[in-house]
Amino acid sequence: MVSADHKLSQRRQYSLLRLSRSNLYYQPVGESAENLKYMAIIDKQFLETPWYGSRQMARFMKRHGHQYGRHRVRRLMRKMCLVPIYQPPNTSKKHPRHKVWPYLLKGLIINRPNQFWCADITYIPIRRGFLYLVAIMDWHSRKALSWRLSNSMEADFCVEALKEAFDRYGPPKIMNTDQGSQFTGFEWTNTLMDATVKISMDGRGRWIDNRMIERLWRSLKYECVYLNAFETGSEARAGIGKWLAYYNAERPHSTHGILTPNEAYVTQRLEEKKAA
Repeated sequence: MVSADHKLSQRRQYSLLRLSRSNLYYQPVGESAENLKYMAIIDKQFLETPWYGSRQMARFMKRHGHQYGRHRVRRLMRKMCLVPIYQPPNTSKKHPRHKVWPYLLKGLIINRPNQFWCADITYIPIRRGFLYLVAIMDWHSRKALSWRLSNSMEADFCVEALKEAFDRYGPPKIMNTDQGSQFTGFEWTNTLMDATVKISMDGRGRWIDNRMIERLWRSLKYECVYLNAFETGSEARAGIGKWLAYYNAERPHSTHGILTPNEAYVTQRLEEKKAA
């Protein structure tokens, strides 16, 4: 029997690690083994063909011997936060109390760190369930500034990642996201407004503005998630953390030649300070 003092000590330790209670006490998500298998298939195919909606994905499944109807595919794609790169009519159900902010990036030249950040959420499969991963990225350097894993789509893990990025790097001029409820909610938008950050959201047909972080997801999944087949949430957290550290510090980004995202971020910031 675990003592009350031991539980309290454990909670304090995890508090220092800035893990939310939902992540600490992770329980497998309630999907059948068959559904989890098909979700993995859908996720991999979506990385190859991100324009597939539920209808085309259902056709793909049937062509490969999986008797899977469109309605079932659509439900799982929604659960996995997979939205095709075109904008079909009436796909986003706006929360009646959430404001959708205008798109601010048209014609903007992005040439320095902390000028423009973006954020996105992706699905991470593990052996007996799945998690959601949010990341905050600096557009110019391609540096992953912060990230969080969660077993639910509540907004708190996104806000935690945002606050960590503010604490470590200071706020950007503009933050751009899609119109997902986590990013239109009061907690997320109020955190940005309190830091005097301008809020921008992808509009109709503006999927291209998320392409940088989508490339991060693709690399992460092929180079880390699929190769390791994580058993638990704690294994996924450790493995993803190790890969993102490698991505930032050791993996040169094609945009900046031989510079890694860390080097591109720091170099430009130093040049700005000298110029000032």
